[in-house]
Amino acid sequence: MDFGLVLQTDPPASQVVGLMRRAERNGFRYGWTFDSAVLWQEPFVIYSRILEHTTKLHVGPMVTNPGTRTWEVTASTFATLNDMYGNRTVCGIGRGDSAMRVAGRKPNTLARLGDAIDVIRDLAEGREAIVDGNPIRIPWVKDGKLPVWMAAYGPKALALAGQKADGFILQLADPYLTEWMVKAVRQAATEAGRDPDALTVCVAAPAYVTADDSAEALAHAREQCRWFGGMVGNHVADLVAKYGEHSDLVPEALTAYIKDRHGYDYSHHGRADNPSTDFVPDEIVDRFCLLGPAEAHIEKLRRLRDLGVNQFAVYNMHDAKEATIDAYGSEVIPAVTG
Repeated sequence: MDFGLVLQTDPPASQVVGLMRRAERNGFRYGWTFDSAVLWQEPFVIYSRILEHTTKLHVGPMVTNPGTRTWEVTASTFATLNDMYGNRTVCGIGRGDSAMRVAGRKPNTLARLGDAIDVIRDLAEGREAIVDGNPIRIPWVKDGKLPVWMAAYGPKALALAGQKADGFILQLADPYLTEWMVKAVRQAATEAGRDPDALTVCVAAPAYVTADDSAEALAHAREQCRWFGGMVGNHVADLVAKYGEHSDLVPEALTAYIKDRHGYDYSHHGRADNPSTDFVPDEIVDRFCLLGPAEAHIEKLRRLRDLGVNQFAVYNMHDAKEATIDAYGSEVIPAVTG
């Protein structure tokens, strides 16, 4: 199992670069960031600095979308970074939540997302692609490589990930839901004539390592990570609107908790002080996140690994960023990968 670190690109960018360098020293192999142009600084500019100051770390957005950047610009940006630093990028992509909604737009359709996956990958790897009805190719790309990993929750999105993407990003760490969704993605890959085992499965969720399992320590960890249930709730609300509150197509274990959700304030998106997450119960925080002493993280990660998860990406938006990176480097990563 590989490990990644996920950050928001809050200023100063030097702090983001420093945390990514710290992550690489501690055995993390991937460095991810949010991509929402209004809320945070431009990630691709910062990727260049991260790549310059690391040696093996792969970087990319978790996640970009096909609506806020034209596809040839996205492909050319990845290809440029790869040409400069040696194929060390990965394109995480989805329909677009905060990036689209903050700008007053709706998330992209799955049809548009599926087309974008093909075009961005083809262009970034030097092949011709059709953009707005015109065949184009980036002529200077040589030996380019860009894996495209798709974020998904609902049945149609999971199917698309299996049909098109090189990897699947699941933004929660509940073993029951992970098993259900990984099975759906791999089945779709098989039905599309693809090798289901060739898809990389990345689970991403907050991790907070406590000194012990006391009630006080766990309560603090939950409050630092409760924002994540609110963020996931945005996607769950879309699923409920599409499929209904009680649908055989979407597990109730995913949808039931948003019944008391009332709106969402994107100005606090992904932050521990998010006031829009009071509807998220402790049970969801415990299921979706990794909390407690290092031993608890190791146990859950081994369960996820046994379900076919290839990477765990740590959402590191809380008050113990450095301590979490160091604890994973000294205790968790060696135990899971050794």
